Amino acid sequence: MIPENIGYTQVQAADSWQKYQNESLTMISRVPGGIAAISLLVGGIGIMNIMLVTVTERTREIGIRRAIGAQRSSIVVQFLIESGMLCGVGGIVGIIFGTCGSIILSRLMYQTTILPMLWITVAAFLLSVMLGVLFGSYPAAKAARLQPVEALRAE
Repeated sequence: MIPENIGYTQVQAADSWQKYQNESLTMISRVPGGIAAISLLVGGIGIMNIMLVTVTERTREIGIRRAIGAQRSSIVVQFLIESGMLCGVGGIVGIIFGTCGSIILSRLMYQTTILPMLWITVAAFLLSVMLGVLFGSYPAAKAARLQPVEALRAE
C-alpha cells in the first residue's frame, strides 16, 4: 500500500536506488572474495612446489621403500599426510595470529573483546588442511610413480 502523499515516481526512484545499492554492495563484497581466492591459489602452488622439492630430495628414500615392497598407496598417503600437516600447522599459526589481532584491535577500538566464532575457526583449519591435501596430491602421485631402480640411482 502506498501512502497518499508519496507519488508513484518517488517510489520508483527509491526502488531503483535500492537496486543500485544492492548491486554496488554485491560488487564490493566480490572483490575481497576474489582476492582471497587468488591468495589461496598462490599459497596452494607454494605448497605444491615445497612438496615437489621434498619428493626430489627424498627420491632415494622412496626408491628404498618401493624396493622393499612398499605399495604406491602407502607412499601417496605418506606425502598427503605430510602436506596436510604442513598446511594444518600453518593454519593454526594463522588462526592464532588472527585471534590475537582480533582481540587487540577490538580492545583498542571498542574497549571490548571480540573473538571469532568457533565454527569459523574450525572451518579455517579444515580448509587449510584440505588445501594441503589437494595441492599435495600431484607431488604424492609423482612420488608413487617413481620406479625403484631409477629412484635408487638418483643422487
